[in-house]
Amino acid sequence: MNSPTTIKKALSDAANTLLNSDSPNLDSEVLLAHVLNKRRSHFRAWPEKMLSANDHNSFTQLIEKRLAGTPIAYLIGEREFWSRPFKVSADVLIPRPDTELLIEVVLQKFKSPHPITFMDMGTGSGVIGITLALELSNARITATDSSSAALGIAQENAFQLNAKNVEFINSNWFSNIPNQTFDLIVSNPPYICSNDPHLHEGDVRFEPPSALIAKHSGLQDFEVIAAKAPHFLKPDGILLFEHGYQQGEQVQSLLESSGFKAIEQFQDIQGHTRATLGIKS
Repeated sequence: MNSPTTIKKALSDAANTLLNSDSPNLDSEVLLAHVLNKRRSHFRAWPEKMLSANDHNSFTQLIEKRLAGTPIAYLIGEREFWSRPFKVSADVLIPRPDTELLIEVVLQKFKSPHPITFMDMGTGSGVIGITLALELSNARITATDSSSAALGIAQENAFQLNAKNVEFINSNWFSNIPNQTFDLIVSNPPYICSNDPHLHEGDVRFEPPSALIAKHSGLQDFEVIAAKAPHFLKPDGILLFEHGYQQGEQVQSLLESSGFKAIEQFQDIQGHTRATLGIKS
């Protein structure tokens, strides 16, 4: 059991321990804020406040897990997306800022007050479908995932964020989807090759491989979705993908060969093409 110590010293010791982190001070503050259920500003106001031995012990255990590489989001069970807190676990991918590009594109394309229907395929923690449901009150969202554990997390997030216009379906892509059509199908599917060296680096090491890795050089799930999506889209319905920053040309060609028209591509904040859209022909 650790001895009582001050907030300032506990944070300093932790930051000096996290030599493998790009942001040791931030990591330490976030983890201690989680243990104490306080905002980080509390530490600047009360640096000499004593930590109890129990709190110090809990904090030390989290620091040890972080030192081993466990992502912050999994340690605190939460990640922010579109300025909202989403519960996460090792059953789902950690939401990333790049995925907010999909939200921006959809909000740009769907400004009509008329009722609209969306499907979020491979919803994971639900960040895409739930965010769209909350931003567009006239939308009805169907969110799908093949993982029942992931769907459980997504359903908890919908409840906590009061997103009532979302339906969840356990489905391996289109296998369990009722015969209906949508104005939009959006997906951030697995798109990493199994031999990609990034799979052995950083947070990705701890994320579910089934949500990351795809065959055919990372394109298999794009192929499956693009081939079947026209049957589930209304006339002029939109299919929108997030993909790897080097896959833009391949995804564009895939959509064109699947009969989609008016292909558009969108760049992330670093200038990389990270999303591609096609309209049902």
